[in-house]
Parts: sequence; C-alpha cells; structure tokens
Amino acid sequence: MIWLIAGILTVGAMAVIALVLMMTQQMSRQLNDITQQVNERLKETSLALQDAHKTVGERLDSATRVFGDVQKSLGRLEETNKQIYEISKDISSLQELLRAPKFRGSMGETLLAQLLQDILPKENIKLQHRFKSGDIVDAAILVGQNLISIDAKFPLENFKKTQEVESEDEKRSILRMFARDVKARIDEVASKYILTDEGTFDFALMYIPSEAVYYQINKDEELGVYAKSRKIIFVSPSTFYAYLQAILYGLRGVSIQRNIQKIFAELGRAQLELAKFAEDFNTVGSHLDKASKKYSEAREKLSGLNERLGAVTQTSQLESQREE
Repeated sequence: MIWLIAGILTVGAMAVIALVLMMTQQMSRQLNDITQQVNERLKETSLALQDAHKTVGERLDSATRVFGDVQKSLGRLEETNKQIYEISKDISSLQELLRAPKFRGSMGETLLAQLLQDILPKENIKLQHRFKSGDIVDAAILVGQNLISIDAKFPLENFKKTQEVESEDEKRSILRMFARDVKARIDEVASKYILTDEGTFDFALMYIPSEAVYYQINKDEELGVYAKSRKIIFVSPSTFYAYLQAILYGLRGVSIQRNIQKIFAELGRAQLELAKFAEDFNTVGSHLDKASKKYSEAREKLSGLNERLGAVTQTSQLESQREE
C-alpha cells in the first residue's frame, strides 16, 4: 500500500514537474517573443529618434542659416536706410539750390544740352547761339541752312507755389498767375529767337524740364492756343526726344539729298566724259573703216598681182619647153 501511495506521489510529482517544465518553456518562449518585440520596438524607436534628431539638426541648421540671412538682410537694409537718409539730405539740399531761378535755369540748359548731344550730330548743335541783337538763345539746331531756336528758361516759381497751398481757390489764383508768366515768356521767346531774317525757322521750342508742368500746361487750352498763335511749341523731356528723332531723320534726309546732288553732278561729268569717249570712238571707228577699205583694196591689188605673176611664170615655162 505504501509502495502504491509512493508510486502515485512519484507519478504526481513527475507530472507536476513536467507541467512546470512545460509552463516554464512556454513562458520562456513568450518572454523571448516579448523580448524580440521589445527589441524591435526599441530599434524602431531608436531609428525614429535618430531621424528626429537628424531632422531637428537640419531644421536647426536651416534656422541658423535663415537667421544669418536675416541678419545680413537687416544689415543691408540698415545700410540702405543710411544711404536713403543721406540721399534725402542731398535732395533737400538740391531742392534748396533749385529754388534759385538762375541756378534752375542753368540746370535746365545743362539737361537740354546733354539731351541734344546724346541724339544729334555735334555739327548740328549750336549752344548759346548769339543773334545780331546780342540776345543769346540756350540752344539751336541747324537743319539744312536754317536754325530751330530752343529756350530752356521756363518760369516755374508760381507753379511751385501751387504745390504749397491747400485751398483750391488759392491754387486757381496762382495757376492764373502761372499762365500769365508763361504767356510773357512765350512773347519773349517769339520776339527774341524767331528771326527768319537771320536764318531761323518761323517757330521755336520751349523746353519744359518737368513732365508735371508740361501736363498742367496742356490742360490749359487757352494757353495752348496762345502758344500756337505765337508759333511756340512746348516740349517736355519725353516729347522732346520724339521731336529730336524726327529732326534726326530730317537731317539724314538732308544728307541724302546732298549726296544725291553729288551723285547727279558726278553723273553729269560722267555723261560728258562718255560723250567725249563716244566722239573719239566714232573717230577711231571712221579711221578703222577707212583702213579696212584700204586693206581690202590692197588685198585685191595683191591678189591681182599674184595672178599676173603666176601667168607670166607659166608663159615663161612654156616658152622654155618649146625651145628645147
């Protein structure tokens, strides 16, 4: 009985041991699986952390570069602001200088001269041209044998005042004074610089150095009609360029006309030479005709002599044969 109980206990113990071993193996496998999964997750996490670190590093590098660029841009902007400030001071100083009518007139003359020299041939430009009366026009353009007078001393004082007032009534009043100033200048230019007896065309140009002033004048129809009646043409920097281009084409036409005249003169001389050559050629031809006739006559005579000589020779031979 004891042995039976011992045997049962032994079998039970072995079964328990086997079960424990089986459970241990199963838990070991599960632990290995869990460990493998944890390792894989750790690996993935590590890779993700590395990528994140790389991305963060790249972002930081990019941010550093952007920050550096921003700093450089701010530095350039600061330098530009300084330059703008200096330029604004220079412009203010220039505006103060331009308030003097004499200096402003000189500046207009300088700009006018530069524009003329940029477009037209030097030989067609006359700066500070003096007339017999002693009056001096700012510039003149030589077209053929005539001059186009150009005035650059435009009255701007009252126009400047229109920019300084806010009241429309005051502005209209000042514009009326400005129109009177312009008419007075028109009369002065027309009387001093349109001198057909001294070779000018019957019109003159008034150079207006400001597009805004030119626009304001064109709005005043009465002023435009008055200028037309006095044969004065207003030009601004932009429209004057178009006028100069037209004049340049005209100058080229004059040059072509002169060349054509030279060509015709050469053709006339060539025609005379050709006529003389034709006369000499006809004379030579006449001599050649006479020589040809003489040659033909001489050839006929030579042929006749040859025939006679042949006949005489033949007769002499026959007589010699008979004597023998």
